[in-house]
Amino acid sequence: MERDGYRVCIVGATGVVGREMISVLQERDFPVKDLKLLASERTAGTTLAFKGENLKVQVLQEDSFKGMDIGLFSAGGAVSQKYAPIASEEGCVVIDNTSAFRMDPEVPLVVPEVNPHAIADYNHKGIIANPNCSTIQMVVVLKPIHDVATIRRVVVSTYQSVSGTGKEAIRELEKQTLAIFNHQEVKSEVYPHRIAFNCLPHIDVFSENGYTKEEIKMINETKKIMEDESIGITATTVRVPVFYGHSESVNIETTKKITPDEVRDILSRAPGVIVVDDPKKNEYPLAVYAAGKDETFVGRIREDKSIEKGINMWIVSDNIRKGAALNAVQIAEVLLKHYW
Repeated sequence: MERDGYRVCIVGATGVVGREMISVLQERDFPVKDLKLLASERTAGTTLAFKGENLKVQVLQEDSFKGMDIGLFSAGGAVSQKYAPIASEEGCVVIDNTSAFRMDPEVPLVVPEVNPHAIADYNHKGIIANPNCSTIQMVVVLKPIHDVATIRRVVVSTYQSVSGTGKEAIRELEKQTLAIFNHQEVKSEVYPHRIAFNCLPHIDVFSENGYTKEEIKMINETKKIMEDESIGITATTVRVPVFYGHSESVNIETTKKITPDEVRDILSRAPGVIVVDDPKKNEYPLAVYAAGKDETFVGRIREDKSIEKGINMWIVSDNIRKGAALNAVQIAEVLLKHYW
């Protein structure tokens, strides 16, 4: 039975995602009895607002989780690996936004519109993983189609905003843009090359097989969330000079023939999805319109004429909201409603 309120902590509260988590908790009126904000010594002491109160950010320590019910983690994989087990031992259920536990066979990887049952199925042992931002927006669109026509293969190319890297990357795009306009030297510190007015086919580190870790995440996480290892998936992930909102060109091959109109009908009824698809009126999903929105937008739905059962789509979502903070809070809502 749901209680009057829950003691929630946010690890990485001063980061881009951490700040958005605070906003989402407030906007959705999550039943927070007490909110504790945690970060490194570097940003501890910062004051952040929540429901009319100014809360001081505390230094993350091993004893930070005593009495906490839910921990929203977004401070990097190394921090999660160290502190998530400590939190869970204290009885604090961790919803982790990093890749630290996503492929752990004992940890559920959850998108509430797709596989909320995984929270119970895995007997989560105190840690629930939040998927990669680019994976989340793709699977909320693919799963309803998969349920009807069974997807055999996915080819995805992403166009990912700099906010996915963090505050420093946002500042770097700002500084480089101003430097170019003012004919000044352009410095690249966050990325290996200039991001302003450029596209980098390089997100995370390269593996020996030529894929980046971001691409491998999309492949492995999609299969786990969709609960179907038979789906063939290949990905190319690209960083683009956009501040907020990831875009994806997705091509699918299905087992059962399905028309673009049928896809539009399926997705118009899918939770968390909005179809924006009228090319004659120049209406299709755009990152600038998706920014700040909860939903995932899909358009440019059309038949792939190169294969018998193929569909092309364009998928856009706010990577900081649905791709991170919102999805984490939605997981907490499912947890409270069904499994607490």
